[in-house]
Amino acid sequence: MTDSPLVTILDDEPEIRSMLSAALEEAGYRTMGFSRATEFEAALQSITPDLCLLDLSLPDRDGLTLIHRLALEKGATVVIISGRAQVQDRVTGLELGADDYIIKPFDPAEVVARVRARLRRGRAAAETSEVAHFEGWIARFDSFVLEDAAGEEVPFSHAEGEVLRLFLERPKRLISRAMMQETLGGAAGDSFDRAMDVRISRLRTKLREDPKNPRLIKTIYGAGYIFLGDVKWS
Repeated sequence: MTDSPLVTILDDEPEIRSMLSAALEEAGYRTMGFSRATEFEAALQSITPDLCLLDLSLPDRDGLTLIHRLALEKGATVVIISGRAQVQDRVTGLELGADDYIIKPFDPAEVVARVRARLRRGRAAAETSEVAHFEGWIARFDSFVLEDAAGEEVPFSHAEGEVLRLFLERPKRLISRAMMQETLGGAAGDSFDRAMDVRISRLRTKLREDPKNPRLIKTIYGAGYIFLGDVKWS
């Protein structure tokens, strides 16, 4: 049991924390629950969660402020669970680096299924090569950094890494929106499309691409994207 994935639950409602903990522990996961952002951040000094279930409406802070740190600094998978059903909240959460968005009320079985799917994708990625070389860049997926030819490192989030890996594993092949949605998960629709646009834009910026004429990640209007670089994995 000590080797099972650790899922943290940040929600100020004790009933929800208890319900999710029971469902996840029955499925074989370890859990830790927190009601406030401050106590959760203090715990991050000594724990490294595999996946974080995160409510947005916390008593001491908006949960959105935590997403970028969890995704970028910790490399954790982040699943938002929130009563905020507006499209803009979903888009903002995904843009900041969250991997999925579940709207309250929810079925605990659905949450467990989504947690299992997200962690399964993470394990599959970990079993493949973690370092990709392309066009003067090195992408290190074990530490979530891009390294340029001079050795300067640029961090990327877990969510950005999923998109980057998708491109690097399929160089010079068209990647449609439908393929992205099927591979990366999440509900198809405007919020997913906008989140992907933002993540690709951020990757282009980190790769120092010209936004008006990107050299590596090309947009094929009406069809999808294509990565034009040569890639070698090690």
